[in-house]
Amino acid sequence: MLEDYFDFLAEDDIRIKGHRIGIETVLYEYIYRDRTPEEIQQIYPSLTLEEVYGTILYYLRNKESISKYIERWLEWGHQMREEQRRNPPPIIVKLMELKAEKAAQLKANAQISDR
Repeated sequence: MLEDYFDFLAEDDIRIKGHRIGIETVLYEYIYRDRTPEEIQQIYPSLTLEEVYGTILYYLRNKESISKYIERWLEWGHQMREEQRRNPPPIIVKLMELKAEKAAQLKANAQISDR
């Protein structure tokens, strides 16, 4: 049975059995990056070619529900990136401050050189 290839952990969390890789990872490469199953298996060598093909076949047999699954996953990713942009972790804030300081220092040095 095709479902035997997967662990259904939650409505929005389907993993390839024996891996921490979600089906959305394989399907994103297949659908949005137009990668072949062989290329996907090379990117994720812990997966067998059979597992990659099984994931794609599961998608093709359940296209409507899995397309919605992927849409929700993409939307969640967008929301998380937006949240991080609005509230960056402290290390990112520090790196942005250092970058701004370096840019100001380079600008000051360039103005001194132009004189």
